Amino acid sequence: MSSIQLGVHLPVAGRNASPEVIAQVAEEAERIGLDSVWAWERLMRPTVPIAMGGPGGPVMDAPEAFGTVYDPIETLAYVAARTRRISLGTSVLDALFQSPIILARRLATLDRLSDGRLVVGIGQGWMAQEFEAAGVPMRRRGAGFEEHLEAMRAVWGPDPVRFDGRFYRIPEADIGPKPVRAAGPRLLVGAASPVAVERAGRLGAGLVLVIFDWETVRACVETFRAAAGAAGHDPGTLPVMLQVNGNVTDEPLDDRGPLLGSPEQVAADLDEAARLGVEHVYWNTDDEPLHQLPLLGRLRRG
Repeated sequence: MSSIQLGVHLPVAGRNASPEVIAQVAEEAERIGLDSVWAWERLMRPTVPIAMGGPGGPVMDAPEAFGTVYDPIETLAYVAARTRRISLGTSVLDALFQSPIILARRLATLDRLSDGRLVVGIGQGWMAQEFEAAGVPMRRRGAGFEEHLEAMRAVWGPDPVRFDGRFYRIPEADIGPKPVRAAGPRLLVGAASPVAVERAGRLGAGLVLVIFDWETVRACVETFRAAAGAAGHDPGTLPVMLQVNGNVTDEPLDDRGPLLGSPEQVAADLDEAARLGVEHVYWNTDDEPLHQLPLLGRLRRG
């Protein structure tokens, strides 16, 4: 059995989402020894078909669950008060929808309230309607996202803070609270393309991937580490995490994707993930989370 850390998404979306169920899942995940719980972000469910994954993606009706999604920062603050040990992650926050000083302060506050348990996964966002509603142009992606991350790191750094960029400016000021760690909370960039993977490595952030097949993960990890090393970062210090969209099952599956199927099948896949240098795997399940937790607990017990 590998030493990879294991986690689960909280049930933050859909009509049946509730504070009671969110807290129950978080408390039970901690009780059975899981390492992390996660929350994701979606601002809206457009009533017209959308390009899933961004421009050029397949056009389809948005999932019904997009219509009700609890805000990840407030949700994790609530969960922080109900737990003591388990890590609290965002996978992922759409960073561009908030100014860097506002988002950095909110995250630092959550990190303080949770005694340093926060793991920040951020992305650029992809849904055109959300950019319109947030008042942010989609052309802000790319260079604007890089600068946003740099500005947040400045806010988390020593006072006085000052940032002068092309897209964002912060006049010299004292800005707090600061995160628990001097370097800021653990930071991951969600990536779905080679350019985004390379950017994460170049910026010295960790990498979070949604896993579809092992070959893609292997290629992404190689690209990520090469970019990090070329930019002067130590790739060995930058975490790689995998999000699994799907379920661990009671019985073995003949036709399955990576890290899906019975606990025994998933345990073998975790060994493969460990060989690739992955340190953390978490599941975004479409099953009842309270049914998934005993199965994930079997993985934790080995």
